[in-house]
Amino acid sequence: MIGAAMSLWRYRGFVLGSVKREFQSKYRNSLLGAAWTVINPLAMILVYTVIFAEIMRAKLPGVENTFGYSIYLCAGVLTWGLFAEITGRAQNMFLENANLLKKLSFPKLCLPVVVVANGLLNFSIIFGLFTAFLLISDNFPGLPFVALAPLVALLMAFAIGLGITLGVLNVFFRDVGQFFGIFLTFWFWLTPIVYPLSILPEGLVGWMGLNPMAPLVGAFQRVLVHHQWPVWQDLWLVSLLAVIFCALGMGLFRRHTGDMVDEL
Repeated sequence: MIGAAMSLWRYRGFVLGSVKREFQSKYRNSLLGAAWTVINPLAMILVYTVIFAEIMRAKLPGVENTFGYSIYLCAGVLTWGLFAEITGRAQNMFLENANLLKKLSFPKLCLPVVVVANGLLNFSIIFGLFTAFLLISDNFPGLPFVALAPLVALLMAFAIGLGITLGVLNVFFRDVGQFFGIFLTFWFWLTPIVYPLSILPEGLVGWMGLNPMAPLVGAFQRVLVHHQWPVWQDLWLVSLLAVIFCALGMGLFRRHTGDMVDEL
């Protein structure tokens, strides 16, 4: 691990350059350029707020706040968006960088680091705007807000561990990427993001404990909607899976690095 960290540090210029190039390429040849990084999330927040809070008057059970459901929805969607972006990009990172892997000699771990850095950069911009909305609307959660840092770290560890595992498998079995895209859609709707857990039948609430993203998304919503600290013991499953997938992904990666280059 120390050797891998030192290699990544020596190639930090490559990582930062890759993140910068990818960020710039998204808005190349557009008139507004990087301004779209602000416009898109701002539009999403405004739509959720105006439609659900003002037009539909949607209410969250047990929450009297006018913006309660809008904040609940944004908290879930933004959290899921970071998870989906990292896993989605990671499962294709070896395929997308096939020419780079075959022509250049560099630590292959740079690729997942670039994926995580890009995901975190995009999330930071969007979440920064959302935080500004919370401050302006007098819905800032206060001290429990600091709990979001370890929650984001846990989410990224789970996402990149799962993503690396899928990424290695996807090189040899291309159906893996197609299947996971479909699975991710079902996973989204099986996670309490657009609906509260309290509306589900009691029989389904117990099964929801098998969904590692349910308590993690719920922890974000608990902080941002109810202004309470997460129930840390509820996160044992996603924490365990994060460790397992990171170890499994790194093991597969190290064992099959040479085979992947040949397969690509």
